[in-house]
Amino acid sequence: MTFDPTRWMWMEACEMLARAERLQRQFFVPRPPVREASQWEPPVDVFAEDGRLWIQVALPGVAPEELDVLFEGTTLVVRGRRPLPAPAHGARLVRMEIPHGRFERRLRLPAGRYVLRSSTLEHGLLSLVLERM
Repeated sequence: MTFDPTRWMWMEACEMLARAERLQRQFFVPRPPVREASQWEPPVDVFAEDGRLWIQVALPGVAPEELDVLFEGTTLVVRGRRPLPAPAHGARLVRMEIPHGRFERRLRLPAGRYVLRSSTLEHGLLSLVLERM
């Protein structure tokens, strides 16, 4: 049997294509949608007194329907979205200091279990009162 370089090159090319297809199937597997990453963290003030925590979160321009407050174990999570203000769409940007987009703030709470007693959002300030159970 004689060596045929054309046949050998064709077999190598077919093998390389098969490897490329296997790699593509390996790396391009559909995955569940990933939650959009947070773009900023709002500042907070935390005060403690007699088993209560009073937490204020600065959220300028955030509507209540764009806001979630939840507990994940011993961590309080405040997250949501602040859209760009209406005039910003189509306008020329001169200066932007107030953050917009998705935000998330995680606060590890002092030892104990807490329940959310009140939550108000007024004038861009979220006020939470947590009580130790």
